Amino acid sequence: MLTSTDFTGLFNERFFRNLLPKPALDDFRLGVGTPDFKLSDITNNRTLKLSDYRGKQPVLLAFTRIFTEKQYCPFCYPHIKALNENYEEFTNRGIEVLMITSTDKKQSQVVVQDLGLKMPLLSDPSCYVFRTYKAGQALGAPLPAQFVLDKDGKLIYRHLFSFLDHNASVEKLLEQFNCKI
Repeated sequence: MLTSTDFTGLFNERFFRNLLPKPALDDFRLGVGTPDFKLSDITNNRTLKLSDYRGKQPVLLAFTRIFTEKQYCPFCYPHIKALNENYEEFTNRGIEVLMITSTDKKQSQVVVQDLGLKMPLLSDPSCYVFRTYKAGQALGAPLPAQFVLDKDGKLIYRHLFSFLDHNASVEKLLEQFNCKI
């Protein structure tokens, strides 16, 4: 469901913490490792650490903008669907896709079920990881961003939200892995 007239759960503490615009900051250098984090993987009902993948396989961190289990960002919804539809293409190449959302556990469970997500959906309701990765924020939610990490956890590509270029396409993301694995 792309839109809904049900705004239950939208106006919460997270909404007001992310209300004022803060631009994404391009502070991470290519070829350097990114910060570790530990979040709940709602899709697979486990806790996941980014460092669990270091030395093993490349990772796509896909920060996405979901307001509530009923309200998706119109720029992110197609991107979420495209990543989910192409999840096997990533895993067949040995790449893990970790989608990160600011929705809480309960909201995230509904998102996983409604969208039939195959990829891990990591819940970051405090927005700590969004802030650590300096994704930016506006109008009640953190902004989307994509970070491509090689198997050693080093940054090889990043895409930060802009109104002209919302999210990197699946093709663009896969292209980054082709060159750097």
